[in-house]
Amino acid sequence: RVITDFETGSEPDVLFFFNGADSNSFIEADKVVSIDEIRAEFPEYATNMNDDLITASLVDDKKYAVPVNGYWEAMFVNTEVLEAAGVSMPGADYTMDQFKADCAKIKDAGYTPIAAALGNIPHYWWEFAIFNNQSPATHLEVPADIGDENGKAWVAGMNDIKELYELGCFPENTLSATDDETFAMFTDGKAAFLIDGSWKVGGIVSACQSDPEDPSTLDADKLAHFDVTYVPGKGSRKATDLIGGLSSGYYITRKAWEDPEKKAAAVSFVEYMTSDNVVPVFAQHTASALKNAPEVDTTQFNALQVKAMDMMSGVTSLTGAVQDLFMGDCRVSTFDGMPEIVTGRVSAEDAVAEGLEMYQNQ
Repeated sequence: RVITDFETGSEPDVLFFFNGADSNSFIEADKVVSIDEIRAEFPEYATNMNDDLITASLVDDKKYAVPVNGYWEAMFVNTEVLEAAGVSMPGADYTMDQFKADCAKIKDAGYTPIAAALGNIPHYWWEFAIFNNQSPATHLEVPADIGDENGKAWVAGMNDIKELYELGCFPENTLSATDDETFAMFTDGKAAFLIDGSWKVGGIVSACQSDPEDPSTLDADKLAHFDVTYVPGKGSRKATDLIGGLSSGYYITRKAWEDPEKKAAAVSFVEYMTSDNVVPVFAQHTASALKNAPEVDTTQFNALQVKAMDMMSGVTSLTGAVQDLFMGDCRVSTFDGMPEIVTGRVSAEDAVAEGLEMYQNQ
């Protein structure tokens, strides 16, 4: 509907919409105004934002949307399991070597280290395993083949997951279990770690309520056993480099910009909606691009949301998910084929090569 409005000349003055490819058509048609163009006349526009975190258009590498909130992917922790296994809460400098050592302790204590259904939803481990063999600067470059540096990184990532599988870090039924089943292992205190997105905060909180639909039934003591931290790093990727992004923001349309009676009002409105005080209302425990996010009234949030905010204050970079570029059938050989890879029935090299060839030929 939004795209149609632009095509028919019925676009609004200000638009809250996705960044990324969804906005390509109206950017190509010069229907919205870049932040730099606005700043030429209104120098203070969006200067409360960290420009490095504002997504640039795929069309011309210019920045158009002033972001409000986004998403992140990180590692949730059941601290009750860690305490039982004598493992410390991971911090900002956590490495994969430390993680594997901790997983061994957790397994020896009779718990499952990682809650993940590799045969159902391998997405988060697929993403971070590849990221751990690259850097924020290269992660969003889909390899040409397994022979280039990124291709080698993808193969290494799949083999890293295979190693964790061989070490017994995943549930015994990880190849046949559903994501819901392994998530229940985590919330029931049977597994220690869970990599997932910011949206999972709500699922964990619901699992701590006697009535999942009624926040007033929250068991605060149970929720206190959950925390969120950074995914263990490796090589040039620091643990504090997370997958995430600012997926939506406010655009000012060319139609409003060229209307003398509306220009200043449109700028004023966006500045208000993206101000330091308003953004946290929408962003809550997710990501924002604010340079100086104000102190929030923590009484308005549950304990896990507050922990998520604290975790996000230490993030050094947010990089988009490469799987969002690597979509369709090309993902089958490594997503659906993850059980074949970790059991050694198909080599990581062959699985990655098949997916990349399909990607390059689509």
